[in-house]
Amino acid sequence: MPLTSTRLGPDWPRQVKTPGSYDWERSAAKWLRELVPARYASYPAFVRHPVLLARHAQIQVEHEIRVARIALQTARADLPRLGLHEGAIEHAIKLYAAELTQLQHIARSVRAVTQALGGSAR
Repeated sequence: MPLTSTRLGPDWPRQVKTPGSYDWERSAAKWLRELVPARYASYPAFVRHPVLLARHAQIQVEHEIRVARIALQTARADLPRLGLHEGAIEHAIKLYAAELTQLQHIARSVRAVTQALGGSAR
């Protein structure tokens, strides 16, 4: 029996069909491929095993979160040395904070898709 969209929760990516529906795994794989570097998306193991692709996407997003955190935490100290004025620094900080929020949402979405594919999400 397919899951309903209300049971999927707010973290379920809208680009991915409901588990159990026609072609849902293909929609999941397509969405996951957008999260990894292009060269990874065509690797035969990732094409044949969407749960492996999901695992790699999860690792990829976790690293992007670390990068965004470091950029946010070091912006006030590092950016003035690059010659940026206060307005540009504030803009960069807001950008990093927004990106961090978005990446955290994507990470939750990847975990939901991974679990639906039959993998265990960390």
